[in-house]
Amino acid sequence: MTQIPGADKKLVAGILGILLGGLGIHKFYLGYKQEGLIMLLVSLIGGTVTCGVGYGVVGVIGLVEGILYLTKSDEEFVNTYITNKKPWF
Repeated sequence: MTQIPGADKKLVAGILGILLGGLGIHKFYLGYKQEGLIMLLVSLIGGTVTCGVGYGVVGVIGLVEGILYLTKSDEEFVNTYITNKKPWF
């Protein structure tokens, strides 16, 4: 059985999305620097201004993305997020 190049990132990205999704760490891990920075700033600045609501919203987005990463097949994950660079959901 051959490993699909890039599929090794699926598990780590999924776990990061679930555990640290509110900070956008999974985005940085996959190479989406702009999207990761957006999530980080909304969490930190927006969360401060809104007493945590901003962080909560971004955290839910990270959780959903983490679950999506883990439920896709290796081939589908690589095609969607590594090859075609789909940044959101």
